[in-house]
Amino acid sequence: MTAQAFPASDLDAALTRARDALLAQQHPDGHWCFELESDATITAEYILMMHFVDEIDTALQARMARYLRATQRLDGHGAWDLYLGGDVDMSASVKAYFALKAAGDSPDAPHMVRAREVILQRGGAAKSNVFTRILLATFGEVPWRATPFMPVEFVLFPRWAPIHMDKVAYWARTTMVPLLVLCALKARAKNPLGIHVQELFVTPPELERNYFPRKGGLKDVFLVLDRLVRPFEPLIPPALRRKAIARAVKWSEERMNGEDGFGGIFPPMVYSYEMMVLLGYPADHPMRLDCQRALKKLIVERPDGSAYCQPCLSPVWDTAWSLMALEQAPASERSASAIARAYDWLAERQVLDQSGDWEQNAVPGTRPGGWAFQYANPYYPDIDDTAVVLAMLHAHGRRTGQEARFRPHVDRAMDWSIGLQSKNGGFGAFDADCDRGYLNAIPFADHGALLDPPTEDVSGRVLLALGVTNRPQDLSVRERCIDYLRRTQQRDGSWWGRWGTNYIYGTWSVLAGLALAGVDRQQPMVRRAVSWLRGKQNADGGWGETNDSYIDPALAGTHAFGSQSDQTAWGLLGQLALGEADSDSVRRGVDYLIRTQQADGFWMHPFHNAPGFPRIFHLKYHGYTAYFPLWALGRYRRLTMGRRPGGAPAGSSLPPGGKETGGEGKAVEIATLAS
Repeated sequence: MTAQAFPASDLDAALTRARDALLAQQHPDGHWCFELESDATITAEYILMMHFVDEIDTALQARMARYLRATQRLDGHGAWDLYLGGDVDMSASVKAYFALKAAGDSPDAPHMVRAREVILQRGGAAKSNVFTRILLATFGEVPWRATPFMPVEFVLFPRWAPIHMDKVAYWARTTMVPLLVLCALKARAKNPLGIHVQELFVTPPELERNYFPRKGGLKDVFLVLDRLVRPFEPLIPPALRRKAIARAVKWSEERMNGEDGFGGIFPPMVYSYEMMVLLGYPADHPMRLDCQRALKKLIVERPDGSAYCQPCLSPVWDTAWSLMALEQAPASERSASAIARAYDWLAERQVLDQSGDWEQNAVPGTRPGGWAFQYANPYYPDIDDTAVVLAMLHAHGRRTGQEARFRPHVDRAMDWSIGLQSKNGGFGAFDADCDRGYLNAIPFADHGALLDPPTEDVSGRVLLALGVTNRPQDLSVRERCIDYLRRTQQRDGSWWGRWGTNYIYGTWSVLAGLALAGVDRQQPMVRRAVSWLRGKQNADGGWGETNDSYIDPALAGTHAFGSQSDQTAWGLLGQLALGEADSDSVRRGVDYLIRTQQADGFWMHPFHNAPGFPRIFHLKYHGYTAYFPLWALGRYRRLTMGRRPGGAPAGSSLPPGGKETGGEGKAVEIATLAS
């Protein structure tokens, strides 16, 4: 089959609408930053933080309460979940209920009664996770024995100790350190309105004896150790405790990161702010003011009068993928200028002078050179963002004759990334070899998210960068990464996705890396992956995958609610990476995107499209429905250009290929990162 199922003019029109809509979202300095939404948890915690420190912004609280009510699934299970279509989440529901009560909602209101009934039916607030029980303990709702014993003296442990800050993920250590100070001081929320939620417990909290149910294996061993060691906490010398608290405070202060916030993510910001209030930092203390401002930057005000708190900001990530999409879209004078400004903006944000926690596990002598996810987070650049940005800067330099300008950026970034390759050949997001599985068995880690091991999607992205830059000295690094991906392929041909939902995202990420690294496209592992993608295509031509696939792998590549635009784009891009634009599967996917584009030029849908942490915290990247479908359509158009003299598909209303950015020949295919 060679004929398209849609007029080329429809494709052209869809591309133009999407391109112009994306350009309209660009900030004047050249970057993009879309909303990054999670579940009810972060917004509820923001409200409760205001009550903890007795700094209640009643107007903001009312807007956040409106958001929490809107995200309650009253037409379904009646409480709160982690993503649309997911099951009730106890911790999210307890926090949302508590926050709404603090905001003034009567426990007798129908929506509160419904939520409470669901929580009690599921075992009550005692079944919440560790972080929720710590919050409840600070408000006096549960005894401190409901929380795990994790002494603040942890920060004094030597590096050879089985448990050490350098052995857990960046998000875990930045969250744990100020939180352990709160726990060591048995922090008590100011709670000026005296709000309590004892009605959420099946058994009175003081009588509850099952806060830590047996789970088997190593987890039970650590539970026994917790119970054996806990009684000795009063024997810790006061001088040692003061020293540990001082070390924790100093460590946190060194990483406060100004108005961009500790770690660039909400949990360390909120815990460090509460820590500063608890320790008596005056209201006008510079760090306290910076932390306030960092938290407020996370708030999104919505047109309907509601507001919510984002877990972090994503400008580097959004800018890189927006650029990728625009590189493939039909060019215009406006887009050319926008692209140039965006590259300048990205180049300026490379972390070149600040060492970070990553240095502890990197190859000795590795110099800083990565990019962070946020506007500024110099202690914690990440390998995923760095791989995308360095590859695009390399491409842009070649395409525009500015190789000399961008080569230092690219080489520093590539060297930094290689310095963080793990022993198994793969790459984690922030650290090397952060994979000591026993740490996820400690009671404090009941969420199972204490580590940052190598993953298939990040490794595929680094492989992409290795292929694009094609430096001779990186050959062994590339081969070790390919071997890692060969070993981690699922039996059905797919790859698991850590930072996007899920197997569709992972499979696309790896296929793009393999293609650009020069792996034979007829290799069995490549063909099996393509066959898996095509086998998961829906009857309407699109793809969709539920976050439930992190719980039940049998759901990989499927979604009860059908196809979504970003999933469809990933399904297409995985095949287009291999140049398979003429397949029936690709044409059907392109047709789906053309048919489902919305009037504003985007493809917005209500589903969460990425895990923050699989099974326990999920995200909705609003930008994914803006730039990924545009990129897929643009890439398809470029691969099918040349079907008539002049380069554009028959019926095209756009200028011929020679008038567009890129698209000429293999070198530019590689430079645009989409071949």
